[in-house]
Amino acid sequence: MKKKLSLTKKIFLAMFLGAVFGILVQRIGSDFIKDTIILNGFVKVLSNIFLSSIKMMVVPLVFVSLTCGAASADNIRKLGRVGVKTFIFYISTTCIAITIGVILSLTIKPGIGLDMSHLLVTEPTISQNNSFIDVLVNIIPTNPIASLVNGDMLQIIFFSILLGIAISLVGKKAEIVKNAFESLNEVIMKIVQIVMSFAPIGVFALMTNTFATMGFNAMIPLIKYMFVILFSLLIHSVFVYGGMFKLFTRLSIKPFLKKFIKPASIVFSTASSNAALPVTLETVNEMGVDNSISSFTIPLGCTINMDGTAIMQGVAAIFISQVYNVDLGLPAILTIILTATLASIGTAGVPGVGMVMLSMVLQSVGLPIEGIGLILGIDRILDMCRSTVNTMGDCICTIIISKSENSFDTSKYYSSEVNTDILADDILETTDC
Repeated sequence: MKKKLSLTKKIFLAMFLGAVFGILVQRIGSDFIKDTIILNGFVKVLSNIFLSSIKMMVVPLVFVSLTCGAASADNIRKLGRVGVKTFIFYISTTCIAITIGVILSLTIKPGIGLDMSHLLVTEPTISQNNSFIDVLVNIIPTNPIASLVNGDMLQIIFFSILLGIAISLVGKKAEIVKNAFESLNEVIMKIVQIVMSFAPIGVFALMTNTFATMGFNAMIPLIKYMFVILFSLLIHSVFVYGGMFKLFTRLSIKPFLKKFIKPASIVFSTASSNAALPVTLETVNEMGVDNSISSFTIPLGCTINMDGTAIMQGVAAIFISQVYNVDLGLPAILTIILTATLASIGTAGVPGVGMVMLSMVLQSVGLPIEGIGLILGIDRILDMCRSTVNTMGDCICTIIISKSENSFDTSKYYSSEVNTDILADDILETTDC
């Protein structure tokens, strides 16, 4: 039986075909055929349907997934000191990660040279008058229902986290509410998967429009965008993770890197930190971490530690603002950092969720969601790298917490024994995220 193409391969193929078709469309002499029939006809219809489908998922996904993420705080409460330290580590490194991405984007300016502002149907609504203090004050919604209807992302995030924490504090009496949200979360994730199964069609239409309008000029900014993300991931891995590891553990990094290859190979090949969860747990235990620590920190990290994803969201937001010639003030930039950091609490390892969460970040500061079409194709490549960084952060945090709790076996850490028994079937059955 003929093997079906994976979604990743379909998106790559759609990206290539869209670019080729766009170049061919650019050479068509008849404006009626090129503009009326192709670009403003079926290409516009397909791209708008796809983008509207993504927009459709933003509010329900953010509200439900963040509520579920915050509701899991009962585990953090039960573990007390360990839970608090783990939560602080994950949130602080995520904030640092997106800040690195934003600073590099503002410095390197990957989107300069590709002006697509003339393609916007409506002008972006970037508020330059509100200070960051106003942004913080306005986070608290006066009417949560109205916030959901209007798509006020920071207010939705605040209310979702507050609701989730309240559910966890009530405990058993709110178990039915928690179960309802978790079931609803599963349903919404399935809808996201259905929507993303049509991503190749949307990518084809969006790439056709981009290359028909800009030609090969679109390539250089995209390459610069990829470079900024990869460079940000490298800086975060070496200096933030490496620095914190050395500062808090006083251990040599070499044994860690040697043993981390095992989960990293799975995460990189599947672009999913969830896919490597069993192997990651096994690996940190081989490094000397007590199972009572790792069984909490690693699964929690797969849920809320999304440093690589946060870097992508920060870089992508700045890139899109530059491409569409939108000037972001300091309050808007700080809002991007705050939104992406808070959103990491509920970002799940499901295909397409990263792009939906990016659209949420864009909406929070009024940037055009159409910009997602530029980066969706190449995002599948970058996803492998950032997922690996996410898992590295989980492992680094776990070792630091274990060391601080005096439940770390140093002799085991420096041992050269590495269990390489990984079930191939487990790897092959995983999906991209």
